[in-house]
Amino acid sequence: MTGPRIAFLGTGAQGASIAADFALAGLDVTFIDQWPAHIEAIRANGITVNLPARQINVRVPALHLCQVAEVRQPFDLIFLVVKAYDTSWATQLIKPVLAEDGFVIGLQNGMTHEEIAAIVGRHRTIGAVIEIASNMWVPGVTNRQNDHDESWFALGALDPAQQHRVEDVAVLLRHSGRVEVVDDIRSAKWMKLVVNAAELIPSAIIDTALNDAARAPGMLEVMRAAGYEAMQAALVDGATIMPIIGMPPSMSNDPERYVDEIFEEVLRTFSREDTLTTSLQDWRKGRRAEVAEVNGWVVQTLARHGRSAPVNQRVVEIAFQIEAGTLRPQPENIRLLTADRTSDP
Repeated sequence: MTGPRIAFLGTGAQGASIAADFALAGLDVTFIDQWPAHIEAIRANGITVNLPARQINVRVPALHLCQVAEVRQPFDLIFLVVKAYDTSWATQLIKPVLAEDGFVIGLQNGMTHEEIAAIVGRHRTIGAVIEIASNMWVPGVTNRQNDHDESWFALGALDPAQQHRVEDVAVLLRHSGRVEVVDDIRSAKWMKLVVNAAELIPSAIIDTALNDAARAPGMLEVMRAAGYEAMQAALVDGATIMPIIGMPPSMSNDPERYVDEIFEEVLRTFSREDTLTTSLQDWRKGRRAEVAEVNGWVVQTLARHGRSAPVNQRVVEIAFQIEAGTLRPQPENIRLLTADRTSDP
């Protein structure tokens, strides 16, 4: 083992595959997760990652959440790869074992970087953007649909005085994919939220793979419209349009054209024909999805500026009905998404 002490808090589909790459590179990495069967499977058989053209397996230290209290030597880097709605409690849990000059890196959807910073301090927070498609159904086994050349990350410090240290973290993360260090991580995270608003919950509502959702009659228009509203929210919140997921700087500065280009790149490069969004995976596992943290964030941001987000509002309403059990994900829900959005679904 070499280099800093590293922990991954949240070793589900995404976290496990990235942390496995760290372990294979000889880094000192510890898995921490809230799924007991997953930790026990890793202890028994190592972590297995199924990639498009290869499989890897590596033995790693793995801790249950309750064992964080047993950690004696602090971690220099803690990658937080939990759901956006779990950010606050997870950061509180891990704060006592974060080195004084260490970082928490939030590899998550949503605008979670400020939640992390409020707990551990801006000087110990690195914001991050992640673009990988993966899934996990069996403890100890993750299925990653993008190998390193098709995986992309962005990193940036919240405290400008710490930005010079981000490249050292990027060097480590490059064991798992392409990494860009950006000065404006807040805008980068907003750009990713724009894409997520268009794809995650809308495709989950009709219970289908992302590419199939984009091909369903009327859905591409709905998904793009959700993205357009999200871009409006980003701009009124002070974000700058910038390229992400490895796209060239020559992208259009027209807000709606940008949304079209970035969404097309996600479908073309980062999605397979059977790729299910994380939101649909959550629902199929009986878990709640990041509704409030993505589409709801768009609605709330525009509302603060006296503006509405009718498409995202409709997405949120339908999603909450699904999570309440009064509606189920199904293709027939397309009519709810495309109906007059001034009426109740």
